[in-house]
Amino acid sequence: MYKINFEKPVHVHFIGIGGISMSGLAKVLLKEGFTVSGSDNKRSPLTEQLEESGAIIFYGQKASNIIEGIDVVVYTAAIHPDNQEYQAALSKGLSMLTRAQLLGQLMTNYDIPVAISGTHGKTTTTSMLTHILLAGDADPTVSVGGILNAIGGNIRVGNSEIFVTEACEYTNSFLEFFPKIGVILNIDEDHLDFFKDLDDIRRSFRKFAELLPSDGYLVINGDIEQLDTIIDGLSCNVITYSAENPMDYSAANISHNELGNASFDFIKKGTFTEHITLAVNGEHNVSNALAALVVSDLLDISVKDASRGLSKFRGTKRRFEYKGEVNGITIIDDYAHHPTEIRASLMAARHYPHREVWCVFQPHTYTRTKALFSEFVDALSYTDHVVLADIYAARETDNLGISSADIAEALCKEGVDAYYLPSFEKIEAFCLEKCQKGDMLITMGAGDVVNIGETLLKP
Repeated sequence: MYKINFEKPVHVHFIGIGGISMSGLAKVLLKEGFTVSGSDNKRSPLTEQLEESGAIIFYGQKASNIIEGIDVVVYTAAIHPDNQEYQAALSKGLSMLTRAQLLGQLMTNYDIPVAISGTHGKTTTTSMLTHILLAGDADPTVSVGGILNAIGGNIRVGNSEIFVTEACEYTNSFLEFFPKIGVILNIDEDHLDFFKDLDDIRRSFRKFAELLPSDGYLVINGDIEQLDTIIDGLSCNVITYSAENPMDYSAANISHNELGNASFDFIKKGTFTEHITLAVNGEHNVSNALAALVVSDLLDISVKDASRGLSKFRGTKRRFEYKGEVNGITIIDDYAHHPTEIRASLMAARHYPHREVWCVFQPHTYTRTKALFSEFVDALSYTDHVVLADIYAARETDNLGISSADIAEALCKEGVDAYYLPSFEKIEAFCLEKCQKGDMLITMGAGDVVNIGETLLKP
């Protein structure tokens, strides 16, 4: 496999450079003196930023984009083998790396690579840890899967030996990584278009844990079911945490203020260490904050600095993000697209000032919707009213005989006030008619459902 070496910058070409992760990796290489080129289907703020930083960007994926001088080509899982640009790179005999392989190669250029994994919460926890490290003047390099205001985007290139990144289990991509500190936030049934079942997912996380060296650390949520299947016999140091039960690190006396923001006592080895106040709500964020606090402790960041950093974290884009108000209705947007995430966000909404909560949910992929149908119905029942948009197909073409109307029907049978509407325009008109002053409207899902709230907020 091709080895990226910061001491020997070369020309790296990205097929699909405009994605949130690919663009971030390109920015790191540009800062390290590499020549960067790439292609994407259309112009975007991310591609424009790359061009301003010196990257050569082609729009449209064509064989002619593989110009002379390229040393290695990086591509995403979305690139099919018959892609013209991909085929041209192969025909020229160029070295090829997947996005995950490149990210793993970048990690080897740092002494302390930190990889944050889990079915949910990766972006939030990575962002929380980033705030802590900035407060502690640790000067990290960070790759986060969302837009974080504190670093002005999705990437930060620092001058220390600390590299922090999200580590996604989908297609086992995190098994290409080389972490010194690994985090496992949770393990749930998801991505069943790739994994066979929950046991298959557990095996993947076990392999991730086995990547850690003997002098490395696995920071893991001690409440994960069948924890022993992940940690037994590991050669690395294992540290547990929990927002519910006594572990190596835990939370106690959790409370919420008038905005639903959480605070708690941070307990280390059974001893009170600091009272932590968060600027985000939901008990799931107490758990995320604990994981970030454990890693910061391993990195010798003082708990005072860690507390100060967390107090400044107000979320990332599309994570219970306040968008504005229209007719006295509060508009919130949330990326939740798995039943566990949906339940956590809707429970967090209970702590936020509101009269009634309306959730406009757009399911993400037919595979996930069919496999977790009953779990979706249960999770969506944690609100007052539900409006279903059509399923966002993403990479899928087969609808598997499942639809959003099926979810709405099942919710109604459970006594939930639920509706299915076939277009965003109809949903927008319906919400303006039904929502009342003081209500909260949450647009929820990993697709383009955010557009509904943004349209409602337009003058």
